Amino acid sequence: MDLYALSGLLCVIAYLIGSIPSAVWIGKCFYGVDVREHGSGNAGTTNTIRVLGTKPGIVVFLIDVIKGFAAVSLAHFSNFECDSAAFMNLKIILGVFAVLGHIFPLYARFKGGKGVATLLGMVLAVYPIGALICFGIFVIVLSISKYVSLGSMIAGISFPILIIFVFQERIPSLMIFAILASILLIITHRKNISRLIHHEENKFSFKKKN
Repeated sequence: MDLYALSGLLCVIAYLIGSIPSAVWIGKCFYGVDVREHGSGNAGTTNTIRVLGTKPGIVVFLIDVIKGFAAVSLAHFSNFECDSAAFMNLKIILGVFAVLGHIFPLYARFKGGKGVATLLGMVLAVYPIGALICFGIFVIVLSISKYVSLGSMIAGISFPILIIFVFQERIPSLMIFAILASILLIITHRKNISRLIHHEENKFSFKKKN
């Protein structure tokens, strides 16, 4: 298969992987509930915990992280050298398609989540040390503020700062991705920003459903 045709096929597969609506399917199959019709209406980890409880929320989180990681790993089926810029470019593109699949899932009428967990899985595959530091930042901010949205946004903003200024990476695609990923997080959290400003954002707490 032609290299570009193969890359295109991998992008389609990455989108389909990202489209797996874990929160929606788990809610409907095991609880008879569409999480998008309750709480914040978001098909992600936080709303799953809010609506269904901690255990299904953790399962959703893990599946969504794996989606991002698996999509990026598809790059190994290409013919690019693993240490080449082209290989990095393909990994980033595949991850982006997975995140877009999570936000606009084919299997759930294009109404998904904000893509934070899938983005984390993507970054773990693309730049592991940066992902782990950002996750640590998220946990710290969440522990202090109790706001998942605030932790997600600060962790996202931290990523390009780490990539460009701390690790001093100079791969153009990686720097651009880091910046665009942080912007995407801000855009997908614009309603949360409004609620934070007006002190209307719900604080996070683990809860157990019977």
